[in-house]
Amino acid sequence: MIQIGPLRIQWYGFFLTVAIFAAFELAKRRLKAWGLDTERFEHVAFWAVVWGVVGARLGYVLTSPGPFLENPAEILYIWHGGLSFHGAVLGGALAFLYFHKRKGYPLYPYLDAATPGVALGIMAGRLGNFMNGSDTAGRLTTLPIGFTWPESATGFPGVCPGIDDISQVYRCTELLRGPVHLTQIYGVGVGLVLLFLSLYWLKKRPFYGYAFWNFLLWYSVLRSVLEEPFRLNPLWLPVYRNDELGIGLFTATQIVSIPLILLSWWALRRLARLRPEG
Repeated sequence: MIQIGPLRIQWYGFFLTVAIFAAFELAKRRLKAWGLDTERFEHVAFWAVVWGVVGARLGYVLTSPGPFLENPAEILYIWHGGLSFHGAVLGGALAFLYFHKRKGYPLYPYLDAATPGVALGIMAGRLGNFMNGSDTAGRLTTLPIGFTWPESATGFPGVCPGIDDISQVYRCTELLRGPVHLTQIYGVGVGLVLLFLSLYWLKKRPFYGYAFWNFLLWYSVLRSVLEEPFRLNPLWLPVYRNDELGIGLFTATQIVSIPLILLSWWALRRLARLRPEG
């Protein structure tokens, strides 16, 4: 984005920073409307962001280990992109759970209030991926929605036919700049849908935890259906692959999403049963 001498500001970090500050404000306004303490939320949310980033990076490294085995130091370079949402949710939720158990902070009200901000984070991350070019790249496709990256987009090295990992393009002699699925923008769309759904869930709110578990459930569904099949990711369970259309099933994210969808469904049913009558 900007480079002045040794100072460099990356689009990825810029978008995420803006999203984090916006998420804080949205959550604080929601908690004030519910009559809850916002200062304690700020304290726990700070650590939730820290551990969310750690969890997001670890989740990405574990599901896409290729480039990190060749250069372990790359694990620390989060500004290059590569964060797992599911890892972020786990890391952040554990921070909220820790303060709930140790200090008695509210758990589900805080998690619910944070959901619109998480949707903003998804959009910010995918916009950062788009500016990076090579992160969360899409598969080659013959569909009319395919996008061909211009030569001026130096961050996008190109896609190698037959290789499902863009970090391995150096092994290829025939790099193609497209047309590919513009999965970064598909991801922005997923985040936008979740933002509006989050506001709806918060307005409806039959019980605390309703927005959080619905968010986790529908993020897993929407990403698995609208984004993940078209991403240039290795197929952990190669059930279906269509190189002409640029579709592949199933990636690591899709496989991990199955138990998360079931867990979210179970949690929603359990909380609905436990809520007080009247």
